[in-house]
Amino acid sequence: MSLENPDVAKTNKAFVPLENNPEVMTRLAHELGLSQSLQFHEVYSLTEPALLEFLPRPAYALLLVFPVTETYEKFRREEDATRPDYSGNGSDEPVLWFKQTIRNACGLIGLLHAITNGGAREQIVAGSDLEKLLREAVPLDPVKRAELLYQSKSLEAAHATAAATGDTQAPDANANVDLHFVAFIKDQQNNLWELDGRRTGPLNRGKLDTDNDVLSEQGQELGVRSFLRREEEAGGGELRFSVIMLGPSMD
Repeated sequence: MSLENPDVAKTNKAFVPLENNPEVMTRLAHELGLSQSLQFHEVYSLTEPALLEFLPRPAYALLLVFPVTETYEKFRREEDATRPDYSGNGSDEPVLWFKQTIRNACGLIGLLHAITNGGAREQIVAGSDLEKLLREAVPLDPVKRAELLYQSKSLEAAHATAAATGDTQAPDANANVDLHFVAFIKDQQNNLWELDGRRTGPLNRGKLDTDNDVLSEQGQELGVRSFLRREEEAGGGELRFSVIMLGPSMD
């Protein structure tokens, strides 16, 4: 199915979709202003200990890309119907959430959720475009915050550069894309959040133990694994997904 977000008008501008590629996402994060001490890493398996052990920890965020199925859309509509539109703003917000109003920009929104929340926020370079964006975004309500992203020329330019550097031919900006990004992060109070610009707001998925990160057994059970299991149990079809992790650099 094609991804038609009813919250994003077809007349809104569109970005070339990003690959869920650790090199692409790392390059974009660093260009925006995330410290070189962090980078994205490929997660080759969520269940094989040997493939998880070599990943540097802590895992500050996970970016999940998945196909948008009828099962997912039904669950999303039903869960969102029970929640009011998010209206939080200010320094007391547990997480910084961005509503998506740019078509095909879910990769950028996922990246921003990953690098402006939790432990990663503390590693944003002072004076960078990202630090400036964060400073301007925090006091705004979600509508004005989305407009800030929409009007940001530096963000648009950095995104365009990153979108042109993937391993595969990038689709046209106006293409109907059936893949979507969701970020999972841990906040300073050890809550696990699912952050998705298509939803009505940030989703608190539960409390993590202090020493558990988003890639831990507990973190996966509350977050990405629970997400994928719901699709599998509902018979959602092919579980075509990929996961990358934001963690310490290995260079």
